[in-house]
Amino acid sequence: MDSYTFLAEYYDELTSDVGHAVWAEYISEIFRKHETRVETVLDLACGTGALSFALADIGYDLISVDNSGEMLAVAYQKAQKRNGKPMFIQQDITELDLYGTVDAAVCCLDSVNYLLSASDFEKMLGRLKFFVRPGGIFIFDVNTDKKYKSMNGNVFIRDLDNIFCVWSADYNMMTRLCEMKIDLFKRRGELWERQEEKHTQYAHADVDLRKALEKSGFTLSAAYDELGFSPVNDESERVFYVARRREE
Repeated sequence: MDSYTFLAEYYDELTSDVGHAVWAEYISEIFRKHETRVETVLDLACGTGALSFALADIGYDLISVDNSGEMLAVAYQKAQKRNGKPMFIQQDITELDLYGTVDAAVCCLDSVNYLLSASDFEKMLGRLKFFVRPGGIFIFDVNTDKKYKSMNGNVFIRDLDNIFCVWSADYNMMTRLCEMKIDLFKRRGELWERQEEKHTQYAHADVDLRKALEKSGFTLSAAYDELGFSPVNDESERVFYVARRREE
């Protein structure tokens, strides 16, 4: 089963504790810290649009891209209740094709980890470079090898009023692939409906990310520990990368 086929219906409830407004403010602070003028933002792998809406609330114009029709259907439904809604487009981010350029792009909430090889990441950058203006900025985060090692073999539970979610993680340190099995139970009257999805993520090596950025026309400006501005260290479980599109 493809990722987010069933999960889309429950995604917002299951991630209600993420704090998308905090993420949006952090991204905006990165723009200021790196002295980048930003009006238009491209949100890659936008999902149900939670981060896109949070960035739009700050005042940015959003173009939001995702490959999942199910996730975008939820985003579009939410957008009908808003003024100045983002523009949602269904595309594979490795095959990005827009009609113009943006000042900045973001790919957040470990979406880059769904690119299952260094070559896939490079392929995405190869398309992105055409749509981020020279001097523009690209921000993305990744779960690290350290985080997947801490998740390996564990079972996680999310228990809400009408939804019960159980997911387990199996990380292969040789392939750097983390297989996650997700069981969803939705209350339907007096019964519970069970649905299952499988997700796979890849722990990108820092050296590969840096090489791909340099090769694809981006210069790495900074790497930060999770949702802050501290240097990355051996204990970092999520790293934010800030790269600038080179002038050519």
